Amino acid sequence: MKIAIAADHGGFELKEALKKHYMSQNFADLGTYTTESVDYPDIARKMVRTILGGQADLGILICGTGIGISIAANRYKGIRAALIYSQDVARLAKQHNNANILVFGGRTMAVDDVIKYIDTFLQSSYEGERHQRRLDKLDITE
Repeated sequence: MKIAIAADHGGFELKEALKKHYMSQNFADLGTYTTESVDYPDIARKMVRTILGGQADLGILICGTGIGISIAANRYKGIRAALIYSQDVARLAKQHNNANILVFGGRTMAVDDVIKYIDTFLQSSYEGERHQRRLDKLDITE
């Protein structure tokens, strides 16, 4: 599985810690590469294009709280970005929502917790069936 990771300046330190922990994983770093201020919608757009273009199977996005960047990512058809804050939420984000982007808060979450959440998500499987019917409705525009 190819994983892309990206963060704004508020998530830079967490992004770097995750890259270090998952060194053996095939992580594609989409930026930012410093703590200099950047706009989270631009980072989200880069991730969305990577996921929708098939260059990565899963995305990890990080901003200060995870809220802004998840809102930005979820504006795109086909994206299911889930703000993860517990192991149960990580498991359900996969089982029920088949999330394709995990979102974390660089200023609000501990590295060790985020690692547990990512591992839980990766060990879970999408259940499909009744959940797919609901997911199909997410991309309907009116």
